[in-house]
Amino acid sequence: MFFQFGDISMYYIEQGQGKPLLLLHGWGGNVDSFIPIRNAMQKNRRVITVDFPGFGQSIDPPSTWKVKDYAELIAAFIQEMKLEPVDIIAHSFGGRVSIYLASHYKQLVGKLVLVDAAGLIPKRPLSYYIKVYRYKTLKKIANSGMGKGIIKVLGMDSKSLGKNAGSSDYQMLNDTMKKVFVSVVNDDLEPYLQNIEASTLLIWGKDDKETPVYFGETMEKKIKDAGLVVLENAGHFSYIDQSASFNKIVSVFLEG
Repeated sequence: MFFQFGDISMYYIEQGQGKPLLLLHGWGGNVDSFIPIRNAMQKNRRVITVDFPGFGQSIDPPSTWKVKDYAELIAAFIQEMKLEPVDIIAHSFGGRVSIYLASHYKQLVGKLVLVDAAGLIPKRPLSYYIKVYRYKTLKKIANSGMGKGIIKVLGMDSKSLGKNAGSSDYQMLNDTMKKVFVSVVNDDLEPYLQNIEASTLLIWGKDDKETPVYFGETMEKKIKDAGLVVLENAGHFSYIDQSASFNKIVSVFLEG
């Protein structure tokens, strides 16, 4: 099924019956990313899973969307589907969207489960900033008339200068989604955490390298009503790595 929001058609699926539960996937994911959770939760809940614009069967955003734009889409979806206040389970990038949603549309959110959520600006080593500065400098030189000659003399190809720049997530995107990626990863959502009133469960994989455990610890301190559970032998996809424990913990939180 598709939900129409302006020029955007967002794909979603529903399974099960009962109180609504909304699942928001991470960057690069789609509705199938949540199959383990969906299969467990649909026994007692009406589970709705969406494909964010730019992923799965949903079309790309019409412009360089920010986290705010994704959150406004989900807010409109919740209202149109009459789901409010809806419980939400959100992973990684879905966590970004949920943080903005829960802080700006408080009446739409019931209980919130943030799983290895993104949204904070990570601590970077000096080597990272040196690499970024070097890349930006070379790109600026390559885009100038004289610079192209210099790049050629140095034996470099100006067209492929940025080919290997950025993460693997970035490299596999089309031009539209690359701009969206840059927009969302540079959006610091930490100031919004204190405005979240929803009862929030934070679940993290102890070995998460993409959104480290200190992200969860920071969120636990900043969100008014929050608790953090760290799962052993689990990484960024803790809900898959420790699916049995995850489902038990979340079920108790949502139904208790």
